[in-house]
Amino acid sequence: MKIKTFEFNPLGVNTYVLYDRTGECIVVDASCFFPDENKLLLNFILDNNLVVKHLVNTHLHFDHIFGVNFLASQFGWKLLVHRDDIVLLENLSQQLQLFGFNTNVDYRPEIGGFLAENDVVSFGEQQLKVLHVPGHSPGSIVFYNEKEKLALVGDVLFNGSIGRTDLLEGSFEQLTEGIRTKLFTFPDDTEVYPGHGPKTTIGQERRYNPFVGTGS
Repeated sequence: MKIKTFEFNPLGVNTYVLYDRTGECIVVDASCFFPDENKLLLNFILDNNLVVKHLVNTHLHFDHIFGVNFLASQFGWKLLVHRDDIVLLENLSQQLQLFGFNTNVDYRPEIGGFLAENDVVSFGEQQLKVLHVPGHSPGSIVFYNEKEKLALVGDVLFNGSIGRTDLLEGSFEQLTEGIRTKLFTFPDDTEVYPGHGPKTTIGQERRYNPFVGTGS
């Protein structure tokens, strides 16, 4: 499996394109905001002759969905998310206003289906297991591939930090418990691809993360 990382929009969200030798791919957290970002993501998919099988999101905070409608218009796919995050779309205008974005643009994506704990997202020869880890948002999910030793965690876990829990429906207790009981069961050398910032490993965060590490 190959992973292409893009950092998009003023809040620096990581968008991931996962693909393999079959040419099938999925796009995780399509967050492109500016026209040149839309073009960059689209050209990567087209230039590599990739076939988009799914558009998926780790959660539905506004900064992670900016590019979903653009990609959906190009490839005809609707978004797959966890049901519990739909509540975030109901106050999308307030989220945008809070961070100084234009509230006159409707970024709400069309939902094509819901993902739940232990579901599997498949493309090409790959499978990603879905884990529900609420706390940053009520429907935050993680995509895990045991064979490839990788986890796409959205804003659940960062390099040296964890996701904010002071936003709508946030819970510090839920988030830290989910990280410890689910993510920290992965092998130490599992690579962690977060929603913002550089990647890390489970071992690194288990030992040194100030919020959930062994010394916290």
